Amino acid sequence: MPYSPIRIALLLLATLAIASARPIVRHIRSTHEFDRLMKKHATQTGLPVIVDFYSDGCGPCRMIAPIFKKLAKEMEGKAVFVKVDTNALHELSSRYHVRSLPTFKFFLGGKKVQEFSGAGEGQLRQFTQNVVSQAEFENVLLTSEELAKYYGEKDASKSEEDVAKIYKRCVDQVKSDNPDKLCVGGVARNLVKSLKKKYGDGPSTEKRFEAEEVAEGSASDGGAGGDKQQQQKQKPRGKSESPNLHLATKEQLLAEIEKRLDAEEDAKVEDEEDDDAEFEHSWIQSEFPERVTIIGGGPAGLSAAIYAARAGLRPVVVAPPMGGQLQGKGVDVENYPGLFNVTGPAVVSLMRAQAVEFGATFEAETVVEIDTKQRPMRVRTNSSTIETHAVIVATGAESNWLNVKGEYELRGGGVSSCATCDGHMYRGKHVLVVGGGDTAMED
Repeated sequence: MPYSPIRIALLLLATLAIASARPIVRHIRSTHEFDRLMKKHATQTGLPVIVDFYSDGCGPCRMIAPIFKKLAKEMEGKAVFVKVDTNALHELSSRYHVRSLPTFKFFLGGKKVQEFSGAGEGQLRQFTQNVVSQAEFENVLLTSEELAKYYGEKDASKSEEDVAKIYKRCVDQVKSDNPDKLCVGGVARNLVKSLKKKYGDGPSTEKRFEAEEVAEGSASDGGAGGDKQQQQKQKPRGKSESPNLHLATKEQLLAEIEKRLDAEEDAKVEDEEDDDAEFEHSWIQSEFPERVTIIGGGPAGLSAAIYAARAGLRPVVVAPPMGGQLQGKGVDVENYPGLFNVTGPAVVSLMRAQAVEFGATFEAETVVEIDTKQRPMRVRTNSSTIETHAVIVATGAESNWLNVKGEYELRGGGVSSCATCDGHMYRGKHVLVVGGGDTAMED
């Protein structure tokens, strides 16, 4: 039976009315509902989603439930809290590899950024504050017009095509849901930071999602008899794609209905693999000390990060963007079992991706001081101070070069600092070893 335009409009209005009322803690009833919620907050509000995977027969789950609801009230307008019954929704618990209860997973931009299992209030509060801070940090938009205006003032040698390429590169590096192809989030902040270092100041940015009060009359239905509360609803910038109900034609209304029905049927969650981009997983300061801070971004530091992250310690790796010695070598790694025809930077990139997969974050700075006189300890970099309960120093070693004429120019072309790495290339040839210690004798 075909719908009349009036009935269609009423259905749309009812849908909008339901969507505007957000409960304090939302109980998910289907995978489609969960997927729609994730997509909505990734593209329309920018709010993080905190998911409690629980079971009615789980004692710790019942213990943490009132704390979860209390935290949801405290964070109203800053984060979205939902609960998933693992007995009723096996698909979701299987999709996100839930192995123990309760398990809390924290999503931002449609992707998982943190998780832990257990009924720890302190850990729940800390992780919630972390993801809220990250959401606020990434709520930034750099428009192409502002970037063009900035280069027009700072560097007139940049053509419109050059600026367009820079902006496109920024857009391509955004890994979260970005249907409007904008330079947003940590990638935008990273670009502004780089330009500020180069030119003295950076281009102006604005918030990607603007907060506004929900119209009077909508209420949060945290349970039966819930009081009306004011909430904040985030609205993405740009022109809305939804038709105006008062001006829409019958065809437009039918198209909107079909679009929404298709979205419900076809919505699929995105791949949960995290990206190892530097600005996508950069460290964000919180009011809680870090558990472990690792100094060094080479194989030793990243190995420590992988083990610490797998233990649920969420380590922070502090190292300059260039990484350790292996990152600085563009040659192939040929003396490590299992690695063939792969360069040093590629190996470090894979190690970073593995560490990120288990929850490690990165601060791309140089450590200038470690203060161990107080607890928690403080690790100071060029631009930040990290409070931490433990520090792992994995800074590796550096070669002692002679600093003589021609040495730098001939590195990799006859001059080497590692016989184990490069010795095979000079087999059967006369070589000169500089030094008289144990290492020189071994080489």
